[in-house]
Amino acid sequence: MTDAPEILRYTAFADDPEGGNPAGVVLDASALDEADMQRIAAEVDYAETAFITGESDGARVVRYFSPIAQVPFCGHATVATAVAIAEREGHGTIRFATPVGEVAIETSEADGAVRAAFTSVEPETAPLPDDVLESLLDLFGITRADLDGRHPPLLAYAGNRHPVLVLRDADVFDGFAFDPAAARALMDAQGWSATIIVLHRLPDAADGGLRFEARNPFPVGRITEDPATGAAAAATGAYLRALGAVTPPARVLIEQGRHVGRPSELVVDIPERGGIVVSGRAVPIHAG
Repeated sequence: MTDAPEILRYTAFADDPEGGNPAGVVLDASALDEADMQRIAAEVDYAETAFITGESDGARVVRYFSPIAQVPFCGHATVATAVAIAEREGHGTIRFATPVGEVAIETSEADGAVRAAFTSVEPETAPLPDDVLESLLDLFGITRADLDGRHPPLLAYAGNRHPVLVLRDADVFDGFAFDPAAARALMDAQGWSATIIVLHRLPDAADGGLRFEARNPFPVGRITEDPATGAAAAATGAYLRALGAVTPPARVLIEQGRHVGRPSELVVDIPERGGIVVSGRAVPIHAG
């Protein structure tokens, strides 16, 4: 590599640089190899950095790296990258060719801020084996009695595979803790490259739509908990549709990031079939 690429920094799912989930964005990574991208992601030290490495059949080829490894898909970095492109090229439809398949993103502007909505790849769910559930409960120091009986544990996929736990009590949700090394060991053993989804159901919205608060353990480098997780929000939509907890088309609001001081809001639109749509704003993080 001869010339250092321009590295942009955006935060997604917030309209304040102090909120949301920061992502690195490299709009031209065509000269970078995998080692270069991994090194840059470690130096940026956000949960993920997105790299556009070229084009394929009109779609921009995107790869995502955490500080320690390549990640198949990253929702917040997708939103950040789409907003960065829209600010430079105008609003409309953008297609990303990702390691998990093609993802379409619609960008628009409202109230002076750019918003992006991505449609996930085809989602799926699967049972969470009892021994894995017990390992998760032990990790967080909780029991089956702490789970919300309306929303049983499952594995959900909408680009990354996530276990989903919904806790009944707000105090338990706020108070659980975990050892990052133990969490990383469990996640690596299970092949979970992204986050563990832990939810608490909030009072329904005025229109009757479901609302949740999320915590997403994600131990990578100095990070232990993700402040806004787009892929997990998509997986949550898949989870709720599979359970019959919503009647599509439905909109679900997810709050996240309060526990790590970076409040975020993710909007999840759940159609009758096909990919889940996750939307939010993104704004630049300026140096200094």
